Amino acid sequence: MPDVTEAEQETARTPTATVPDLAALEQEGEIAADYIEGLLDIADIDGDIDMDVEGDRAMVSVVGVKGSDLTGRNGEILEALQELTRLAVHRQTGERSRLMLDVSGFRERRRAELTKLGGKVADDVKRSGEAKPLQPMTPFERKIVHDAVAAAGLRSESEGEEPNRFVVVMPV
Repeated sequence: MPDVTEAEQETARTPTATVPDLAALEQEGEIAADYIEGLLDIADIDGDIDMDVEGDRAMVSVVGVKGSDLTGRNGEILEALQELTRLAVHRQTGERSRLMLDVSGFRERRRAELTKLGGKVADDVKRSGEAKPLQPMTPFERKIVHDAVAAAGLRSESEGEEPNRFVVVMPV
């Protein structure tokens, strides 16, 4: 049997983390930006497109859009646009996209609101000792709440079926 060093044994036991392909993510962003730009032209909506890569996903933001024409009251239009954009990327690349679309900072504002909500509900659950279900949320929103609850030292689970899937915050 060949000699294997301890470092080689450790490497063999440690799963390799997938490193995001920056060029592929930038290509996703460009495809998405072109798609969104086309939609803005069709709808005669003025707005600029910003592209970025954060971690393992392409980020495309539409800035300078006034009103809620592209977000909807609770972000439902934004969610639909994101899914359509992901489909457009998939059609051109053949790969599933985790692209994140934002319009006029809607997602960042929502992230702040949900982080605050997650912390408040975690405090309530710590005080009462009873689990607390929240309103249905999108996967993006649930992830933010799960992260805020975990940061507060509690655990949470998602329950229900889409589109009525919701977070339940549980005592330790």
